[in-house]
Amino acid sequence: MSHPMTLKGKQELDKELNQLIKIDREEVKRAIAEAREHGDLKENAEYHSAKEKQGHIEGRIAELQGKIAGANVIDVANLDSEKIVFGATVTLYSDEKDETKTIQIVGEDEASSEDNKISYNSPLGKALIGKEEGDEVIVKAPKGNITYEIESFEYK
Repeated sequence: MSHPMTLKGKQELDKELNQLIKIDREEVKRAIAEAREHGDLKENAEYHSAKEKQGHIEGRIAELQGKIAGANVIDVANLDSEKIVFGATVTLYSDEKDETKTIQIVGEDEASSEDNKISYNSPLGKALIGKEEGDEVIVKAPKGNITYEIESFEYK
């Protein structure tokens, strides 16, 4: 099953994978070798800590390799659509909150509230896909429905 991902999102995963393989993995190998030199491994906290860290690193490497292998990479800069699709940067207005916000619809691994990036699978992401400028979308939220008007969208 392929997962949509922006080109920037894939580049971030590639960067993290490269760091884990070339730097972190090598550092933990050295730490394990040093801990082994200290003798009895049963009571060697440094050794057990390094082995645990190695397990986390190897797990994350496998996870990232799987995500990258299953990625359907979309170069947002090449998109041109009359409707909102994956990768769009959308400006919304909320009458209830009297505020405008701009978000980008991205893959699940790229979503970040700090960066105003939402997953295409989120309630708001699902509500926006296929809509046009001027449309209203209603999102079911824990505190009640929120209505947004789509002011504009672009692909950048």
